[in-house]
Amino acid sequence: MDSRMPQPRHIVIIGGGVIGTTTAYYLTRHPSYNTAIHHITLLEATSLAAAASGKAGGLLGLWAYPSCLVPLSYHLHAELAAEHNGAERWGYRRLGCGQLTASVRKKVARGSAQAKRKSRSSLGVAKQEEQEDDDDEKDQKDGNGDGEGQVEWQKLPKQDEKARSLLRDSVLPKDLDWINGSLVRDYAEMGLPGFTETAQVHPYQFTTSMAALARQGGTEIRVGAKVTGIGLNKSSRAVDSVSFVDRATGQTSTLPGVTDVVVAAGPWTGTLWPRTKVEGLRAHSVVFAADVSPYAVFTDISLPPDWVPAHRAARGETRRRHRGNVDPEIYARPGGEVYACGEPDASAPLPETADLVQCDDAQCDDLVAYVGAVSPVLGAAGVAARQACYLPRHVRFGKESAPLVGRTAVDGLWVASGHTCWGIQNGPATGKLMAEFIFDGEARSADVAELDPRRYKV
Repeated sequence: MDSRMPQPRHIVIIGGGVIGTTTAYYLTRHPSYNTAIHHITLLEATSLAAAASGKAGGLLGLWAYPSCLVPLSYHLHAELAAEHNGAERWGYRRLGCGQLTASVRKKVARGSAQAKRKSRSSLGVAKQEEQEDDDDEKDQKDGNGDGEGQVEWQKLPKQDEKARSLLRDSVLPKDLDWINGSLVRDYAEMGLPGFTETAQVHPYQFTTSMAALARQGGTEIRVGAKVTGIGLNKSSRAVDSVSFVDRATGQTSTLPGVTDVVVAAGPWTGTLWPRTKVEGLRAHSVVFAADVSPYAVFTDISLPPDWVPAHRAARGETRRRHRGNVDPEIYARPGGEVYACGEPDASAPLPETADLVQCDDAQCDDLVAYVGAVSPVLGAAGVAARQACYLPRHVRFGKESAPLVGRTAVDGLWVASGHTCWGIQNGPATGKLMAEFIFDGEARSADVAELDPRRYKV
């Protein structure tokens, strides 16, 4: 047989999130893809975009990381939107992006400033406000009592040092009118042309659209199919089968004749193939029903020590959960939505499947309160969703490492996972590169040698 002749392939993708669906999409668009001899099966344990891919923020930035994926993926997002009407189908658009520092004064936070109003009659307004700011700053330094039962806010790893270096001092934009400007001390916008473009998609809509386009291209998609094992040929040690359970019927099935397996199962990647050391970290988010100007805002909010969210005060609590500053991220979306995400937490282990993820309503309520403290518009808005998901992290020696994209030491086994909070941003590049790995034998669109799973003996 001529070795140059196209060979039959049965490619199985494990995971129906953004990485799995974009991989399926680009496989069906690869010049070597031939429906007569190539079959693609995507297996998803629950439903499409059921985990982080449906509950993420959907932010896209040229300032994201890792740098070997970002430029290609940002360009591909624009290309996909232009080709498939992404503005209408999944809310693709450019938007402003900045970071603000805000201080919520005691009189604002407590909602009871009668004594201070009296004192203002004898002091100038400006002088009184200056004194209040000094008092707040002193209180923050002194802390709130013994702090028992309180924790420091844990930042999401969205902005690295390189991204922060791209911030440029700026006044609060006039159309960023849903933030209380009187509380803002500083505002910095992404300011270096060519490096700081920011855009967005609606992650659920984008992921399910990619799945629909992949299905149109010939991909077979099975939901409710929980993978239980990846079979290896006894002699060659190459992949040759995938077993899964149909969760609706409980029936176990095996796909034979498999030539390639792409593990793109997000935080469950480490469960399926432990050598990847990909694990999950829970993060909460809320969605407000509000139509506001298009901005992504990173915050650093200073609250008075005795400020307590209304939902906790109603329960008789005298302290909030966090001491010190809080840093929620807020992204306006088209369609009358505003997404806000909070800190990650390690209090709940990764469940067996995405539909078993538990949402801590108290954490979501805290997030709503913190956002409302600097945004009266969002403070008065309805909350359309309270949700939680697990970010897929590639962890080595206790530290977060770059994602894994490429072949493993096992013939025919590929990994595309560990993208943390940049999975939506880097999904298209990952999918395109995986298609090149499988059909061309190498990555052609970008140099991603630093993401090679074999560096870690996966």
